[in-house]
Amino acid sequence: MNIHTKKLEVAGPAGRLQVQQDQPEGTPRGTAVICHPHPLFGGTMDNKVVQTIARAFVLCGWTALRFNFRGVGTSEGAHDEGRGEAQDLLALVAALAPTGPLALAGFSFGSFVTAQALQALWTARDVQRIVLVGTAASRFQVPPLPPESHDRTLLVHGEVDDTVPLAAVLDWARPQFLPVTVIPGVEHFFHGQLPLLKSLVVRHLGTQG
Repeated sequence: MNIHTKKLEVAGPAGRLQVQQDQPEGTPRGTAVICHPHPLFGGTMDNKVVQTIARAFVLCGWTALRFNFRGVGTSEGAHDEGRGEAQDLLALVAALAPTGPLALAGFSFGSFVTAQALQALWTARDVQRIVLVGTAASRFQVPPLPPESHDRTLLVHGEVDDTVPLAAVLDWARPQFLPVTVIPGVEHFFHGQLPLLKSLVVRHLGTQG
C-alpha cells in the first residue's frame, strides 16, 4: 500500500495468519487493526474500503494492520461464521500489539468481528478509536458496543446500501443511542466516495476521546 508496508505472518488459533503492516512516518500513536468483509463473498485484506481505512490511520500516525481471516489467502483454517475470526483478531493483537494504544476497525462482516473482539478487549486494553463501516447488522447478531466506547466510535453507513439496509443498522444502533453517520446516495462498497470515507475517518482520528 505504501513504501512502509511489511508482509508478516503470525500464529493464529487455526494456523498461520497472513498480515500486512503499514507504518506511518515517525513514532506511531498506536496500532490499528482493520478487518475485511465476508470471506465467502470475496472479502480479503486488499478490499478497497479496508485499504482506505488503513490509509486514514497511517496518515494520522497509526500503525495499520490488515490481515486475512482463516481460510483466506495464505491464512490457514476454514471460515467459522465470525466466531473463529474474532479469535483470529485477538491472536493478532496479542502477537503484534500486546501493549500500547489500540484502535479497531471493520468493514461489513469485519465490523461484526470487530464488535465481538471489542467485548474482550475493552476492559483489558486502551482502545482509543473504533471505526465500523457498513456494519452487517442485517446478517449477523452484532453485539452492542460498550456504552463507554461510543464517544470513541465512528459508525458509517451508505444511505442506499443494498447489502446491509440502513434500516437494519439504525435498528441495531437505536437501543444503544449510538450515532450513525449516513452518506446520502452511497451503496455498500462506497464506489466513487472512498475519498469522502477516508476524510471522515481522518476527522474522527483527529478528535480527542
